[in-house]
Amino acid sequence: MKWLHNILKGASLSGALFVFQACYGMPQTPMLEERGEAPMTFCLVSPSGKPLKGIVIAGAEDANAEYRTQLGVTAEDGTCTVNIPYIRNVEGPALSFEDPSNVYSTKDTVLYDLRERDITITLSKN
Repeated sequence: MKWLHNILKGASLSGALFVFQACYGMPQTPMLEERGEAPMTFCLVSPSGKPLKGIVIAGAEDANAEYRTQLGVTAEDGTCTVNIPYIRNVEGPALSFEDPSNVYSTKDTVLYDLRERDITITLSKN
């Protein structure tokens, strides 16, 4: 009789853990924890697909922010890796991609899914 009691107790504990995981999901990786950072790589290209060097990537907490902080500049191959602060349950940061030589138009975007890591952005000519 004691073994039946232990089996039922184990089944009850397993059921409780299953319900907890179903409600709260798997634990998040440290990269996506509150106040963590999400490293993202951007590749800036022209309409023909040519990599763009020297494009400034700037960001702010939201699209209505008056000032943006420079996060990085694209290299020869058009790529730049930046660390985006991750805040759970908040719309992602607003980013702008600006060509200092003014050959290409400035592009603004808001990131909604910080799980995407490699993003290619095409800038159109002015």
